[in-house]
Amino acid sequence: MIYLDHNATTPIDPAVTAAVLPYLGEAFGNPSSEHRYGAAPQAALDQARRDVAALIGATDGQIVFTGSGSEADNLAIRGVVLSTGTDRPHVITQVTEHPAVLQACRALERLHGVDVTYLPVDTHGLVDPGDLEAAITPRTVLVSVMAANNETGALQPIADLAGIAHDHDALFHCDAAQLLGRLPFDIDALGIDLATVVGHKMYAPKGVGALYVRAGVPLEPLVYGGGQEHGLRAGTENVALAVGLGAATRLAVEHLEDQNRIRKLRDTLHDNLTEALPGRVLLNGPSELRLPNTLNISIEGTIGAQVLRNAPDLAASTGSACHSGDPDPSSVLSAMGFDRSRALAAIRLSLGRSTTPDDIYTAVDQLTSAARRGGD
Repeated sequence: MIYLDHNATTPIDPAVTAAVLPYLGEAFGNPSSEHRYGAAPQAALDQARRDVAALIGATDGQIVFTGSGSEADNLAIRGVVLSTGTDRPHVITQVTEHPAVLQACRALERLHGVDVTYLPVDTHGLVDPGDLEAAITPRTVLVSVMAANNETGALQPIADLAGIAHDHDALFHCDAAQLLGRLPFDIDALGIDLATVVGHKMYAPKGVGALYVRAGVPLEPLVYGGGQEHGLRAGTENVALAVGLGAATRLAVEHLEDQNRIRKLRDTLHDNLTEALPGRVLLNGPSELRLPNTLNISIEGTIGAQVLRNAPDLAASTGSACHSGDPDPSSVLSAMGFDRSRALAAIRLSLGRSTTPDDIYTAVDQLTSAARRGGD
């Protein structure tokens, strides 16, 4: 089986597994305990916090561990809005955000009467900073735009967008789940106030994430209780998974240069598919401003889900959803202005550290054969 679905989840790195195991066994203590059983877990938690902070150019006191990226997104968005004293606050996001952001915004509209603006994207999936400038108001308390799209890999102009938010005294949140470990990310250089980190997108276990919170940013907790995680996320910390996230961030720094190799493999995959299926392969998303590991294509005359079913030894994905046998096109590609047939033909191929040239050539053969069989 060839795994080209790293944007969905990554395998756990063996070094991460090794780092986690002691905290599932002998180092089982509660990090809040004052006796010696709590000492090692507390020290490990502190180190993990420093490791995550180092990846993004933060300090350890600005890192809040969460149970997922979705939780971190919700803490950022709901936390800011519920802590503001603004009458009828206004939030701005964009139409191709992760569902955790979009659903949090819709809940705020429904439950708290918050005004939300959903910015459009262009045919490359990018937000126009001019649209943000036009939409922002004196009531805007938060702008939330992801660093990189999970389907197309499109890289948003984060520094420009954050600058506009700050010019209008609004905070800026960025879901960096897909970008971290694949490209450099510095929160100060970008001007970010809150940033979401996700473990299982960079070779850590599922069930752990983090939220970077710039000093002085007010947040209302989502979980109330004993005051853990700077009072923002109560509950005894999951030391083992936090340690895993910390170990994964250290490895991410070490492997950043490997992205050049991965980019070349991605481009080889695209070029060979284009050559094998002349005139039928359409690139979805930017040709340059995208993640180095991500290739989203539509093969004309096919349905992406059927192509993948006809390539059983290849693990990849589409952005489509299926309800009662009737597939819905990707909401991301639809927002980019693509028609139903192109959106339903889409396939996302996302490479990782273990991807080899042989994987690429085998994937080309399988996809080509499946596409020639048709997608109906």
